[in-house]
Amino acid sequence: MTTVYMSDKAPKFPLPFSHAIRVGDMVYVAGQVGVDPATLVPLDGIRRQTEQCIRNIEVILEEAGLTLDHIVKINTHLASMDDQEAYNEVYAAMIKAPYPTRMTVSSGLGPFLIEMEATAYAGSKRGEAGGSDETLARAAR
Repeated sequence: MTTVYMSDKAPKFPLPFSHAIRVGDMVYVAGQVGVDPATLVPLDGIRRQTEQCIRNIEVILEEAGLTLDHIVKINTHLASMDDQEAYNEVYAAMIKAPYPTRMTVSSGLGPFLIEMEATAYAGSKRGEAGGSDETLARAAR
């Protein structure tokens, strides 16, 4: 069974996609860009756009009853790898350790400096025992 999530607090582009879909204990959040959610205008600079991407992901996860601490994987597209240091600083300030796995690549993003998508696990928060992960860990011992 799948559940579709759309958040009134996240940007709504006139494109055919859902903000997130839950399949079992996994929640897949669509790529988010650094725009003002009300106007869809890109924010100034990589720091502001990165922060807004993460805020967008956060409000979408809230619709699913989750938090940023449930994220297990983030894929990030940067328009310029020159922005990676500033992106990492904002990311580290907003995402708690232990950090999710991550991929960062350079992509043509039009007017956007960054796009981020996330995968979250509803069974437990990162770094906490629980759900099927705990069962698998015990079985491996």
